[in-house]
Amino acid sequence: MAYHKPASFKSAQAFQDYLQVSGIQLPFECEVEPAPSSPLAQSLDLGGWTIGNRFAVLPMEGWDGTLDGHPSELTFRRWHRFGLSGAKLVWGGEAVAVHPDWRANPNQLVINSQTLPDLIRLRQELVDTHAAAYGETHDLLIGLQLTHSGRFSKPVKKDPPKLNLAYDHPWLNQRVGLPPVSGCVISDEDLDRVIERFIEAAGLAQEAGFQFVDIKHCHGYLGHELLSAINRPGRYGGSFENRTLFLRQVVTGIQTRFPGMGIGVRLSAFDFIPFRKGPDGVGEAEFKHPGGGYPYAFGGDGSGVGFDLSEPVALVEMLNRMGVKLVCITAGSPYYNPHIQRPAYFPPSDGYLPPEDPLSGVARQVNVATQIKSRCPQAVVVGSAYSCLQEWLPNVAQAVVRRGAADFAGLGRMMLSYPQMPADILGGLPLRRKQICRTFSNRPTAPRKGLVSGCFPLDSFYKSRPEASQLQNPRQEP
Repeated sequence: MAYHKPASFKSAQAFQDYLQVSGIQLPFECEVEPAPSSPLAQSLDLGGWTIGNRFAVLPMEGWDGTLDGHPSELTFRRWHRFGLSGAKLVWGGEAVAVHPDWRANPNQLVINSQTLPDLIRLRQELVDTHAAAYGETHDLLIGLQLTHSGRFSKPVKKDPPKLNLAYDHPWLNQRVGLPPVSGCVISDEDLDRVIERFIEAAGLAQEAGFQFVDIKHCHGYLGHELLSAINRPGRYGGSFENRTLFLRQVVTGIQTRFPGMGIGVRLSAFDFIPFRKGPDGVGEAEFKHPGGGYPYAFGGDGSGVGFDLSEPVALVEMLNRMGVKLVCITAGSPYYNPHIQRPAYFPPSDGYLPPEDPLSGVARQVNVATQIKSRCPQAVVVGSAYSCLQEWLPNVAQAVVRRGAADFAGLGRMMLSYPQMPADILGGLPLRRKQICRTFSNRPTAPRKGLVSGCFPLDSFYKSRPEASQLQNPRQEP
């Protein structure tokens, strides 16, 4: 299934016309303003912190740490480039596991007393680079994403996954050969210990100099899965109050024991039914629920392919009452419905072709973030999925922020191929087209093949590495 890719439009007006003809509702402005007049150049005050502009670096799960959880030279290079970006909000930068057994891959970073000195150096690398490039760092806010990978934990390459299910999801259990009642559901007592480890990790992050931590509740990992644990018995399942108890206890514990440590939450605000590759290679819903509904999607409307934001809004309102204002909105999971989480024109090696125009996936996430911001005006909302817009990212980001539909435009994949994009946009410079991410999906494909994470098609550093020959890259558009 072919769609018109952003690079094929030779003018902003042509792209805007395509959105209108296709019925894709995205805020868009044909003229991009440079700093200082640009909405994207405006600072934001957050509880005594000043964030110097409206670009955010989104956290990504690295595959280039050491087997004992330390950052490698490749990790330091990535954080150096984050510092060059010009973005003033670094939302985690990296997904860091709070225990070695809870990593999603064997080369994911871990936060503990042994890795703390390197995490201090990693943050300082970003700060020093930013200072050298832009002079000011008083308006730079840097966080660290804390994570437990739940059912997707795989800390040792050749071993079976270390399963920590929030509940027995019948269809996701089936995907990995588990019976409906698996015996792998994490107990309430073990969740109590996980909470304690998150709190301790936040203290270490504060010691390392990070200004806030993200308590990850997205993409199918433990925190996110608990939000849909409607059939789980005990203190952490069933009612909305029980399903949010884990998050509330982590937040309260950090606030009590580490005053001054900021907290944010990256949230999959809606989820869909699992998808698979269909006979034609295009993604299709993997299962049909015998009762015609799908009850396992937090933020879902029960159909499996729609959303109802009642509970996500209630969660954000709850966080705001607790003093947590920073919320980053994303969706779904890369493991079972990547097209709604990471809209892309080219699938990863084990993925499927998009079942919709990827721009529709971008619009869905922008729309959901807009609704949450509208209904929770006290929240500081960071949006996701912007990288898929490619050349037209600044046009949409500027329109979104100007309208107050979100406070920040978050960039993930784009930071790997073109980290200086925020600085170039704010500086009124032409975009470097040969560095613009084309959603080739090499970042997820490389780890699937046991390779380090990086942009192999567009970053000359990775293009020259021996691993590049092991990836088959689609032809880049001119």
